[in-house]
Amino acid sequence: MLLRRIARPLLASSFVYGGIQTLRKPQDRVPGARPIVEAVAEQADKQLPVEVPRDVEQWVKADAAVKVAAGSMLALGKLPRLSALLLTVSVVPTTLAGHRFWEHEDPDERFGQLADFLKNTSMLGGLLLATADTAGRPSVGYRARRAARLASETTEKNLAQAQKRAAKASQRATKAQKKATRTAGKKAGKGTAKSTAKVFS
Repeated sequence: MLLRRIARPLLASSFVYGGIQTLRKPQDRVPGARPIVEAVAEQADKQLPVEVPRDVEQWVKADAAVKVAAGSMLALGKLPRLSALLLTVSVVPTTLAGHRFWEHEDPDERFGQLADFLKNTSMLGGLLLATADTAGRPSVGYRARRAARLASETTEKNLAQAQKRAAKASQRATKAQKKATRTAGKKAGKGTAKSTAKVFS
C-alpha cells in the first residue's frame, strides 16, 4: 500500500538520523543516560545471576545502533512490525534519559525539554500503531483463534462420525445376535421334533 511506503520512512527518519549522530558523538549522550543505565543495572544485578555491564557509553552506542538498524528496516519495509517494536523499546529509555523536563527550573529549558518529551511520546504512539499494523493480513491472534476453532469443529465432527459408526456397529451386532438366537432356536426345535419322532416310531 502506497500510504505505508510513505509513512514508514517518515516515522523512521528521526531514529536513523539521531542514531547516526549519537554513534558519531556518543559522549554527548552519556550524562543524560547515566542515571537510567545505573538504575537498570542495579535492578538487573538483583535479578540476574550475572553482572550487567555499567559502561554507559557502550549502552549509548548499542541503543544508537538499534535505532539505526531498526529504523532502516522499518523505512525499507523489512520486518516492519519487529523493527517498530525494537524502536518502541529503545525510545522509552531514551526519552527518560534525554528529556527529564521535571528536573529543570528555568521555564525556557523546561518548556523545551517538555516539548521534546511530548514529541517522543507522539512517536511512541506511531510506533505502537506500526507494531500492530498487519498490512491487511489477519493478525497472529486471529489466525490462532481461527485455527483453534477449526480444530475444535473438526474434532467435534470426527467425534460425531465415530459415535454414528459405533451406533451402527452396535445395531448390526444386536441384529446379528438376534438372528443367531433365532437360528439356534429353530435348530433346537427341529432337533427336538426329530427326537420325538424317533421315540414314537
